[in-house]
Amino acid sequence: MLKSYKYNKQFNNLGGNNGMDASTLILYIVVLMFLLISFLKDRKKTGEALLKAWKSFFMLLPPMLTVIFLLGFIVVFIPEKTIAAYIGETSGFLGFLISSLVGAVTLVPGFVAFPMAKMLLENGAGIAQMAVFISTLMMVGVVTAPLEASFFGWKATIGRNLMAYFYSFLVGYIVWMVVRI
Repeated sequence: MLKSYKYNKQFNNLGGNNGMDASTLILYIVVLMFLLISFLKDRKKTGEALLKAWKSFFMLLPPMLTVIFLLGFIVVFIPEKTIAAYIGETSGFLGFLISSLVGAVTLVPGFVAFPMAKMLLENGAGIAQMAVFISTLMMVGVVTAPLEASFFGWKATIGRNLMAYFYSFLVGYIVWMVVRI
């Protein structure tokens, strides 16, 4: 079935070069339908909601652009072979370890993590390694540990982070097993 992940721009493409796939188009249509229903029901609240969404978008834009810039820098200056060697499909446990450590110490919001993983996949990273990376990125908080400890104590913080860290390896292993099939 799936031996390895290699990004394919033609997968599920609706034709043309816009890169929009069928699921994206369906989601856009559904969102526009709900927006129209909301607008017909209460124009004022819909306008306020759209204004709030616009402001939120501009609040999220700087960190997202920063990460995109850093990823562009990585992709341009670090050859695909190097990315593949350290966190590629054949990097084995070392790739899992590197991905997990980078994910554990990185403080990036989820909406940035997935495009980041996609860009790394396109440039030679392995899918199981990216599963470990995203899992540790979302669940392990080395940077936020002092704040978490102030609420729950160091024992609970370290315990939760260790469980999440090792669980991330389980996630990566399961992804690796599924992709191998």
